[in-house]
Amino acid sequence: MPTNALALTRLFMRERPSLLRQVRRLVGADNAEDVAQKLWLKVQTVRDDPPIIDKNAYLRRLAHNVAVDHVQGDQRQATVATRAEALLWGVDYELGPERIVESRETLERIRAAIAALPEPTRTILRLTRFEGRTQRETAEQVGVTTTTVENHLRRALARLGRIRDGDTDDA
Repeated sequence: MPTNALALTRLFMRERPSLLRQVRRLVGADNAEDVAQKLWLKVQTVRDDPPIIDKNAYLRRLAHNVAVDHVQGDQRQATVATRAEALLWGVDYELGPERIVESRETLERIRAAIAALPEPTRTILRLTRFEGRTQRETAEQVGVTTTTVENHLRRALARLGRIRDGDTDDA
């Protein structure tokens, strides 16, 4: 192992808690250990030419650079994932102001429609869709059969789907 790499490895081990605090500020607590691992791997590849005079400053700068690379890599991944999702599902990659306003209006119509649902339909919808209860658990809590729960859900979801699609007719 080159002497620069050896000296930096020893310094890394000694300064690890401080380095973790440094990178945590840039990448957050969840990613700090990953960055520290990448930093350690990077330190192992440092050569002797040219010799490093201030090893502590070099290690700190290297930690900063690895953390920034990590953040940029996460951002690139998120962008690629968003674009791939847009291609797969036909979703607009960037929403314009009109689309945002339209989405907010649709959401408000759906909220109002949920509030206007009769009982026990509203409760059944809340329990199964918002609280994650099974149809059987919901049926037991509401005091109806699972078939009744299914019927209420089918009607409620069909109604909300029509409202989402802009059909305000109460058919």
